[in-house]
Amino acid sequence: METTEGGRRVVLCADDYGMSAGVSEAVLRLAGQQRLSATSAMVLSPRWHEDARRLAEWRGVLDVGLHLDWTSDFAQAAGHGLRLGAAMRRAMFGGFDQAAARVEIERQLDAFEAAWQAPPDHIDGHQHIQQFAGIRQALIQVATRRYGARLPWMRVSRPAARWLDVKGKIIAAMGADALTSLAAREGVPTSAVLSGIYGFEAEEDVYARHMARWLAEAPDGAVLMCHPSAQPDAGDEISPARVREMAFLQGPAFADLLRSEAVRLVRGSELYQR
Repeated sequence: METTEGGRRVVLCADDYGMSAGVSEAVLRLAGQQRLSATSAMVLSPRWHEDARRLAEWRGVLDVGLHLDWTSDFAQAAGHGLRLGAAMRRAMFGGFDQAAARVEIERQLDAFEAAWQAPPDHIDGHQHIQQFAGIRQALIQVATRRYGARLPWMRVSRPAARWLDVKGKIIAAMGADALTSLAAREGVPTSAVLSGIYGFEAEEDVYARHMARWLAEAPDGAVLMCHPSAQPDAGDEISPARVREMAFLQGPAFADLLRSEAVRLVRGSELYQR
């Protein structure tokens, strides 16, 4: 893994593996360049089984986790999904039904394990739904029952105080503290700080400037999420930003930045799991 001896440790996680050909190809290329330390898979995608096979080369090198999904087109096609706004309203006004959420979480974990042939190293959520009311309780219940002493780590979507713009505040308010407290009571390992939140601007050099700030300010042990794609996708509203991310992450400027900031890319399972 492209890294610097000593220095601060950061988990660089590419979200949405399996979403599309371009996203999966980006993760595989970046893994080959040692430019990632984790990825999170969308197992409701019809691509997941084949893309899991392609990812197997990086077993034990990357953390591979479940990108729990309630808001994508895949989730809506599966019958339980909602648009993000509707999901947020449900979480804020009564929460998701925990029994139904447990069933869906089990289904997605079954799909993950059937293709990957192992439990997930971590669990996070598409558009941060892992910490929504009703889902977070069900998730901790399922994880502790299912995995016992070898629990996956949970990604908590809580930006550091210096990164709390409006978007960051909204994400954190959807349950970061509640998920952290619930996980601590049940002995489930969690990450502490999430970086990589921005407005998905696609203008030239914007992502490079964001990344320079994120790496300069990241505390030791932070998770930095990214959303690269190797090719445009007309059906994906953030596709231009994904392509920009990929261009930067695979280029020499990113490697130089890691060295200048003395940041090591490490797996979350090395940091958070007991």
